[in-house]
Amino acid sequence: MSNSETFSSWENLVKKQLKTEDIYTILKKENLEGIDVKPFYNSVQKSMANLPKVEESTHLVAAYHESLEDDVFAFLLNENVENLVEKTIFVNNKDLAEHISPQDEDQYFSLIDVFDENNAEINDQLVKELLAKAFKRNICVDVSLHQNAGAAIYQQLGIALAKTKELIEVYGSEIINKLIFRIAVGGNYFFEMAKIRAFKLVFNQLSKEYDLDDIPYIFAETSLRNKAISDNENNLIRSTLELASAMIGGADAVFSTNYLVEKSTDISEEISFKQQIVLAYESIINVFEDASNNSYYVEDITQQIAEKSWAFFVETEENGGYLESLKQGIIQKNIYDHAVEEQKWVEEGKIKLIGVNLYPKLDVKKSVEELYSEKEIKAVRWAEMFE
Repeated sequence: MSNSETFSSWENLVKKQLKTEDIYTILKKENLEGIDVKPFYNSVQKSMANLPKVEESTHLVAAYHESLEDDVFAFLLNENVENLVEKTIFVNNKDLAEHISPQDEDQYFSLIDVFDENNAEINDQLVKELLAKAFKRNICVDVSLHQNAGAAIYQQLGIALAKTKELIEVYGSEIINKLIFRIAVGGNYFFEMAKIRAFKLVFNQLSKEYDLDDIPYIFAETSLRNKAISDNENNLIRSTLELASAMIGGADAVFSTNYLVEKSTDISEEISFKQQIVLAYESIINVFEDASNNSYYVEDITQQIAEKSWAFFVETEENGGYLESLKQGIIQKNIYDHAVEEQKWVEEGKIKLIGVNLYPKLDVKKSVEELYSEKEIKAVRWAEMFE
C-alpha cells in the first residue's frame, strides 16, 4: 500500500469516527508557537537520531533539607552544608559558588547564570572564578527566566544557543563541555517534551561547527508561569506533568519548584520532591535515553521547533549576538510580544487554568500593561492577572 493510500485510509477512519467530512476544522489545534499541528499522524517525514542524555539516569534534585539527607542523592544548595558525602550538588548561590571548593569533581555543578541580563554583559570575573573550580559543569546558561517571562519555546532555545555562542567567542570552544543549561518546563506536555529533544539537536548542530559532537547537559525545573495561589494543589498536578515531559524528553536533572507559590514550607518542599520519586521509581521514565523517539507527533513538532529555534538564533546573530540584541532591546521586545499574546489567551480563556479562569472563574484584577514591560525580561505568572 502506498503512503497516499495509507493516509487516505487513516483520513476515512477519522471521518467515520467523528461522523463528519469536515475533520480538519474540528481537529485544528491553534498554538502561539507557530507550530503546524496535524489532526492525526500516520508517518514521520524524517526520523531523528536517538540522542542520549549526558547522565545515564536523570538526577532527581531536592532543595536541601537535613531530613532528606539519607534518602536523596542530589541536592539544590543555596547555603553551605558540611560533610555531604557521595551526593550530587547543584550550587544555586553565587557567593557559595565562589567560596566552595569541592574535593570530588564529580559531585558539583554550578547553576549560577554568568550573564547579567539588565546590563547586557557577561560577568567575566565570575566566569573565571567558576572555571577554576573542580566542578563537573562550571558555567550555567539560564533560560528558565525567559520561559517564566513568557518567551516562546523557539525563542528560549534560540537564546540558549546565542548565549552559548557569546561564551565561545570569549572563552573558546573548550567551554562547550563545561556548560549546564537551566531550562524551565511548562505545561504543554508534548511541546515541552519536544523542546528538550529539539535543544539537543540544535546544540549538537552548533557544536559541530567547532568540530565537536556534544550533547547539552540539561537541568530542567518546573515552570512558575502557569502556577496559581488559588487552589494550589492544582500546581502539584501541573508540575507532575512538567517533570514527566522533562524526563521523557531526556533531561539530565529535574527539579520541582515549590507548588506553594510564595509561601514554601518544609512539608511542601518534601511533597514537591516526592513527585519526582513516584514518577521515577513507579513509572521508571528516568532511565530512558529518548523514550519519545519515533513517536510521529513528537518527532514532527521536535523538528519544527528545532528549525524555528535555529532560525531565531541565526536572526539574533545577524543582529550582533545576544548581548547586542539585549542592548538594542530586541530580545526584550520579542519576549514581550509573545508574553502579552499568551496573557491575552489566558484572559480570554483560550489557555485554561483550573481554579483561575475555569472552575471557578475569577475576576481580572491587573491589566497586561501592569504586568509586562517592553524593556525588561521578568518572570510573570499567568494567574497574577486574577490575584
